[in-house]
Amino acid sequence: MSIKQQVTKSVFWSAVERFSVQGVQFILSIIIARLLLPTDYGLIAMLSIFMAVAQTFIDSGFANALIQKKNRTDVDYSTVFYFNIVVSVLIYLILYLSSPWIARFYEEDQLVSIARVVGLTLIINSFGIVQQAKLTISLDFKRQAMASLSAVILSGGVGVWLAYSGYGAWALVYQSLLNNFLRVVLVWFFSGWMPGKSFSLESFRTLFSFGSKLLLSSLMHTLYTNLYTLVIGKKFSAAELGYYNRAFTLAQFPSTNLTNVIVRAVYPIQCRLQDDEEALNNMFLRYMRMACYLVFPVMITLCALAEPLIRLLLTDKWLGAVPLLQILCVAYMWDPVMKINHNMLNVKGRSDYFLYAEILKKIMAFLILFVTIPFGVKVMCTGLILYSMVDITIITFYVRKLTGLGLGIQVRALIPIVFLSFSMGGGVYAMTWLGLSPFVHLVVGSFAGIVYYILFSYLFRYREFDFLLSLIRRKKQV
Repeated sequence: MSIKQQVTKSVFWSAVERFSVQGVQFILSIIIARLLLPTDYGLIAMLSIFMAVAQTFIDSGFANALIQKKNRTDVDYSTVFYFNIVVSVLIYLILYLSSPWIARFYEEDQLVSIARVVGLTLIINSFGIVQQAKLTISLDFKRQAMASLSAVILSGGVGVWLAYSGYGAWALVYQSLLNNFLRVVLVWFFSGWMPGKSFSLESFRTLFSFGSKLLLSSLMHTLYTNLYTLVIGKKFSAAELGYYNRAFTLAQFPSTNLTNVIVRAVYPIQCRLQDDEEALNNMFLRYMRMACYLVFPVMITLCALAEPLIRLLLTDKWLGAVPLLQILCVAYMWDPVMKINHNMLNVKGRSDYFLYAEILKKIMAFLILFVTIPFGVKVMCTGLILYSMVDITIITFYVRKLTGLGLGIQVRALIPIVFLSFSMGGGVYAMTWLGLSPFVHLVVGSFAGIVYYILFSYLFRYREFDFLLSLIRRKKQV
C-alpha cells in the first residue's frame, strides 16, 4: 500500500472514530445540558485544571515516545504500562488528600466528594494508555472507533437518565467514570496486548529522554489552558464559568476533532518518513492546508451562527455563552496550524525545540492572561486570539530551523483559504439582519455557507476541493 493510500485510509478511520464518538458525545451533552443548570457544569469545570494536570503527569509523553521510536520492544511497552499505573495511583492519592483545599479555594463544599470520585478516572485511564498507543502505531483506528463509540453510547445513556432523575453535577461524574472504564476494557480486548513481567530502567531512560520534554511542554500548555477555568471559577460566578465551559466546549469541538483526525492519522506515517526531508515537507504543507481548508469554514460559520445555535440547542438560559463562543471560534480556528507545526518537531525527534517553544509561548500567554483578567471574561477570551498568533509565530520559527518551512511560506500557502473562509462568514453573518427564527436562521445560514464555499472552491480550483472530489468519485466506483 502506498503512502498516499495509507494516509487516506488512516484519515478515514480516524475521522470515523473521532466524529462518531464526538458526535454522539456532543448530542448527549446537549441533552444533558438542557436538563442541568450552568452551575452544575461550573462545578465540574472547577476540577478540570487538576484533572488535566494529573493526566499529563500520568502519560508523561510516553505514548508519543512509543509512537516516535523506530525499534520498539515488548519491554518498552511493559515499562510504560507499569509506570503509568504507579504514577496514576500516587497522583490520585494526592488529589484525594488535597480535595478539602480545592473545595475551600472555590468555596464549594461539594467539591470534596466530587473530586475524590471523579479522580478515579485517572487510575482507570492509566490501564489503557499503552493499548491505545499500540492501536495508533498500527494505524488501527477502526477498532479504536468501535471501543470509544460503544463506551460513549452506553455511558451517555446512563448520564442522560441520571440528569433526568435529578442527580445534577453527579450525572456528569458517573457518566465520565463509566465511559472511561468501558473504553479501557474494550481497548484491552481489541489491542490483544498483555503486559509482560519486565520493567527496564534502560528502556525507561530512553523513552523518558524524549517524553520528559513533551511532559514539561504539555504541562505548561495544560496549566495555561485550564488556568482560565480556575480564574473564572474563583473570580466570577459558577454560572459565568458554566457559560465559558459550554462556549469553550462548542468552539473546540470542530477545531480539535477535525485537526486531531488528520494529525493522529498522519503522525505515525510522518515518523516513518522522518529521514526523507522532501517527502516529509511536501506532506506537511499538503495536510496543513487540508486541515485548514476543513476547519476554517466550520469555525467561521459557527461564529456567525452562534446565537441561533445556542438558542436552539441549549435554550435561552445559556445566551450568556454566545459572545464567548464567537470570540473563541476565532481563537481556536488556528488549531490546525499550531498542532501540525508542533507535530513536525516531534517527528524530527526534537522535543527539546518543542520545549523551548513552549516556554517562550507560555511566558507570553501568561502575560496576556493576567493583563486581561481585570477587564472581564470577554476580554480574557479575546486574549486567546492574540495568543494564537504568538503561538504560530514562535512554533514556525523552530520548524523553519529544521525544515525551512517558516512563517512566510506557511502564510502564503494559507492566504487563499483564509480569504475564502472569512468572505463566506461575512455573508452568513449578514443573515442575522433578516430576523429569522433560530431554526430557519441556522439551516439557511449553514446551507448558504456550504454552497458559497463549494462554489468558489470549484471556480478557483482549490487543490483540497479537487482532492476531496476525487476521493468521493473513487468511493462511488468501488
